[in-house]
Amino acid sequence: MSADQPQPGKDRRPLVGIVMGSDSDLPVMEKTAEVLRKFDVPFEMTVASAHRTPARAAEFAATARERGVRVIIAGAGHAAHLAGAMAAHSTLPVIGVPIDSSAFQGFDALLSTVQMPPGIPVATVAVGKPGATNAGILAVQILAVGDPDLARRLEAHRKEMAAGVEEKARNHNAGRRGCVPAGY
Repeated sequence: MSADQPQPGKDRRPLVGIVMGSDSDLPVMEKTAEVLRKFDVPFEMTVASAHRTPARAAEFAATARERGVRVIIAGAGHAAHLAGAMAAHSTLPVIGVPIDSSAFQGFDALLSTVQMPPGIPVATVAVGKPGATNAGILAVQILAVGDPDLARRLEAHRKEMAAGVEEKARNHNAGRRGCVPAGY
């Protein structure tokens, strides 16, 4: 996980920069990486703490645009202000992922991520792995604004999700006698 190298096996510049406050956040932030891999969006991933390595965090954000990054995703727990630090040092869109690593089960991280002062926005997603997944999807949506192929792949992904729900509903209803599917 290095901020100065794109995703292994890719020769394209990273479009998304993923940063986390600690390597213990990797199991959560890997969900973001999975989404970006699914959509073939090049990314970089690193560890930088807004509190323990503030200069490293500031450098990551301040130089992201030069590296080709278009969206920053920052995950941190324990009321850390990593996403806010990223937003303070960059005009790129920043998505904050509150990590559920504290005694407060991520509520502290949620509040510190979502409560940004006017003029320095951070888009904040849900706490933990669901939020990390949504952060990846949101980054893809942001990038798809200027990429019709990526927009088509997003549409296909939505259709796949809907088909999966329909299939589960059919399987569920098939095993219940006398059950009429909703909407019929």
